[in-house]
Amino acid sequence: MPVQKAVVAAPVGLHARSAAIFVRAVTDTGLPVSISKAGADKVDARSLLQVMAADFPQGCHVELAVNEAALDGALGRQKAEEALRDLRGLLESQGAA
Repeated sequence: MPVQKAVVAAPVGLHARSAAIFVRAVTDTGLPVSISKAGADKVDARSLLQVMAADFPQGCHVELAVNEAALDGALGRQKAEEALRDLRGLLESQGAA
């Protein structure tokens, strides 16, 4: 399963506008991405409501993942890894602020 770890850099965390930007970027990948923090269940990163309800504050360490079953071979895995790197960059650059 492709996985990337990131730290939320946005000053308000993933709340309202920053969450909407992040969810839009996830949706644009076309992949079923999940996001989670230590000790919490994974949530669907394509769902604004789930992302906001999960409470990812600034400095929160998160894990982004794509279920292997959703991928189509090596090219699908490569696409997922690239998408997760881009999403990690978005979270860590305050681009979701």
